[in-house]
Amino acid sequence: MPHHSRLSTLVLDCRVDDLRAAADFWSAALGKPVQSHDEDGDGRYARLHSADDEPILLLQKVDHDSRIHLDIETDDLEAEVARLRRLGATEVSRPHDGRWVVMQAPSGHRFCVVRPQRTPSGPHLNRWDE
Repeated sequence: MPHHSRLSTLVLDCRVDDLRAAADFWSAALGKPVQSHDEDGDGRYARLHSADDEPILLLQKVDHDSRIHLDIETDDLEAEVARLRRLGATEVSRPHDGRWVVMQAPSGHRFCVVRPQRTPSGPHLNRWDE
């Protein structure tokens, strides 16, 4: 059965004490207004505004070194993880609630496979018939 996926989110992992200041910096640097300084109400995520046909711009407060990672959204999490494993990626971890999977590319880059982040799914959707 086919499934779909696409680049969903550019996540700026920020090892900072003040995520608000980081969001304000990236807002000014990228010319994107802050949509939310506290996306989930827990102080861990901030979001910049992006158009419907652009990736989501999310800032995440983290304990590891600052970096940027990608999220790939899919309508079938397990099928997409399996497809990416066949391409050479490895699974690193997944939270207990199963909302996403952290993976590592053969190049060493970490990325996440996540459930759909926007409705409708919009342009740039890949169909995988594997």
